[in-house]
Amino acid sequence: MTPLIRVEGAALSLPQADVDTDVIYPARFLLITERDGLGRYAFHDWRETPGFPLAPEVTTAPPILVAGPNFGCGSSREQAPWALDGLGIRVVIASSFGEIFYSNCFKNGMLPIRLDEAIVAGLHPRADAGERFAVDLEAQTLTVGGDAPLPFAVAPHQREALLNGWSEIARIEALHAQAIDTFETAQRSAAPWLWQGSPR
Repeated sequence: MTPLIRVEGAALSLPQADVDTDVIYPARFLLITERDGLGRYAFHDWRETPGFPLAPEVTTAPPILVAGPNFGCGSSREQAPWALDGLGIRVVIASSFGEIFYSNCFKNGMLPIRLDEAIVAGLHPRADAGERFAVDLEAQTLTVGGDAPLPFAVAPHQREALLNGWSEIARIEALHAQAIDTFETAQRSAAPWLWQGSPR
């Protein structure tokens, strides 16, 4: 995964509440097994709606999405963050998220930011006005226009993984490589039949 340290640019406003994963990535596309190119299916059924900010032919969105409450609720499909990532979205800001979607964002190199509902409500018109948003994960701040930075909280292990571009497995390997090597060396000696044909 690409490390996420600082994300700057315009923001896409989607203020509707309870946007579920079937809206983000419709179920009829679940048979597609390739991750690449899924951005074209993001919000597929809403794109023909007058006033929706992404036209059907749009392949790249701003890097930051300001969403309504309970964004990403519904089924656990991992294709939802894959599709957003395919559009170029790296950060999603909302007052609340579907729990599984929130977790899946971190697993796929995206940063979901929870902020107070009143603060998020004030961000939507600023996104629509084209103001510049800047997210600094090292400092854990969001800056909009010339305003003072707004702090946000991220669990330390999730922040660490995003800053380093680590998947869950890569994080374990990076932090516990010596312990893993010690265990494998001992097990090769104690139970060599388990390692027949395995590379050292």
